[in-house]
Amino acid sequence: MADPLRFGAVILAAGASTRMGTPKQLLPIGGTSLLRRVVDAVLASPAWPVVIVLGAHAELIRPQVVRLPVLLVDNASWEEGLTSSIRAGIGVLESFSLALDAALLVLGDQPGLSPGALRRLVATHGQSGESIVAAHYGGHPGPPVLFARSHFPELLELRGPGGARPLLARHADRVATVDLPELAVDLDTPEDYRTFLARHPAPTGIQP
Repeated sequence: MADPLRFGAVILAAGASTRMGTPKQLLPIGGTSLLRRVVDAVLASPAWPVVIVLGAHAELIRPQVVRLPVLLVDNASWEEGLTSSIRAGIGVLESFSLALDAALLVLGDQPGLSPGALRRLVATHGQSGESIVAAHYGGHPGPPVLFARSHFPELLELRGPGGARPLLARHADRVATVDLPELAVDLDTPEDYRTFLARHPAPTGIQP
């Protein structure tokens, strides 16, 4: 039997939430915050360590997660965009342990994220043998994405807009996907938030 995949997670939560008009990481959902909902899902998965990259609203967000078993990273270059947070988080994972096999990149604004979805990504990595495994929704691959350690140098070189999408395009023949339509919902605008609450009037926590 193959050894279990050893992977860390990077939760990207450094954005300014410009379109929301308030830090979306702190939006109330089911008695908790959006970011805490995502973090709890990741902590319930086999990922270790879990790195949270903060930026624009770090001082407001930090009290929500500071007592959790996570590593917090302040990204002073958050205005550069998602790639700067990816570099910051992967840098921490790379220095944390040479034994990690992979890194999971997670957005901090996907309320449908669950430990089960993350387990499916990990299982698909083992079944497919591919070095990248991405969720699939809305007709294309997207976060969360599991990258084998062999891609760490490329992740550390990312620049410009688009997050890790350039790597998915560059290595399209090495990407396995998992259909996770529930992850198509992210919360970028007040309308997104109102629509989510209307469709999920009483969410009680993460799904198994």
